[in-house]
Amino acid sequence: MNIFKRISLIIFLLLMAAIYLPIGLWAIIAPAQDALGLELPSFYEAVGLSVISPIGYSEFAGIYGGINIVIGLMFLIGIFREQVGLFSIKILVFLVGSIALGRFLLMLLGSQAGLPAEINTFLIFEIIVFLIGLIFIKLLKDTNKIT
Repeated sequence: MNIFKRISLIIFLLLMAAIYLPIGLWAIIAPAQDALGLELPSFYEAVGLSVISPIGYSEFAGIYGGINIVIGLMFLIGIFREQVGLFSIKILVFLVGSIALGRFLLMLLGSQAGLPAEINTFLIFEIIVFLIGLIFIKLLKDTNKIT
């Protein structure tokens, strides 16, 4: 792999780790942040949701916390192990593509039900990361001749 591709890959993996790891940690800390005396913004407000039962805290920790932490760690490992980097990008493309599709379908169906069709920053981020991820998958596949 040439140096430009390698540096671009490392920067992308670092950026994704810097985004996903803190989100995961924030989601796990969120239920206890008041008890811990942490002055963090509300995770629940940031994602537009609220917890109405104890299982909700577990869902936040598992879905937002666990998944984001593992993805962030995979990106960090991928900096040193190219196959892990490629695998983590494939997982990311699958996840952000799926989430973006869900948001897009809500825009289509929701507009029929009177909901506002909102293109928010989350959707824009997911589309951009999806496209960049596809480019890296193609570059790494061409470089290594792997599937």
